[in-house]
Amino acid sequence: MPSLRDIRRKIKSVKSTEQITRAMKMVAAARMRRAQAAMFAARPFAIKMEGLIRDLVAVHRARQAEAQAPASVRDFFGAPPDGAVGLILVTADKGLCGAFNATLLRAALDWLSANRDRKVCLALVGRKGRDFTRRLRGFDGEVVTELAGIFPRVGFHHAEVLGQAVMDAYFKKGLSRWDVIYNEFKSVAQQRLVRLTLLPVAEFSAPAPFGSGRTAPLGGGGPLPAEFGYEPDYGQLLQALLQRFIKAELYRMLLESQAAELSARMNAMDSASKNAAELREVLGVQANRQRQALITKEIAELVGGAEALAA
Repeated sequence: MPSLRDIRRKIKSVKSTEQITRAMKMVAAARMRRAQAAMFAARPFAIKMEGLIRDLVAVHRARQAEAQAPASVRDFFGAPPDGAVGLILVTADKGLCGAFNATLLRAALDWLSANRDRKVCLALVGRKGRDFTRRLRGFDGEVVTELAGIFPRVGFHHAEVLGQAVMDAYFKKGLSRWDVIYNEFKSVAQQRLVRLTLLPVAEFSAPAPFGSGRTAPLGGGGPLPAEFGYEPDYGQLLQALLQRFIKAELYRMLLESQAAELSARMNAMDSASKNAAELREVLGVQANRQRQALITKEIAELVGGAEALAA
């Protein structure tokens, strides 16, 4: 049975841990509010950008049938089916956020297992994903780019660097597709694992909670928009917007992941604080019982000594 000194030492340690977890919860809550504001501010632009891209893609389908689509634009919609495959894995830079990283890494393992017979390229965001890949036995894929230490201050310049590296690899290395795995912010208490195909654009389909009517792929069917005259011409405009669209979607995913990570950390630290408080109460009861047992023992020894002297 632990001594009273050991119990008091444990109480002090648990109390220090509780103070740290409460402080981390408050920091995560403050950062999460800013991350939410940035995420919500970026959504209207992304929604309008996707609407414009959908109209241009519809025109592209019609002009492609007429053999009018420029080759530079067709590259975004078609890829060699037997080429290498790529994965953009967005994880956190730190731990202490519950199952946030573990869920992502399990999904990445499943993806790698499903594509073990093909050449793999990776684009890693976050230290956890980078360290996981370095420790992975038997992995012989190529890491195209790494972004670590960018959370919780994600900027559009990070998405530009990531998007350019992804597009360069897609065109120069002849990849058949780029998939993305990340956690989407659904609410303060919940995150959702998302896996989608970013390239080729025809297979891209944004998750439904982001906006209304976003479950259909960009290359899917639908009524054609009204025909417009384009300045610059259709090919240059679509090529420039497709590059901007890829970077804007990656920026949105980074903001979603950032807000989801902070909310997961806030919830994890809240649970840790509550568990520490409960453990401190249990140890306090044990300390009181131990102290009362010592007092009772001392009283019994005094009474026994007094009776012996009286006899």
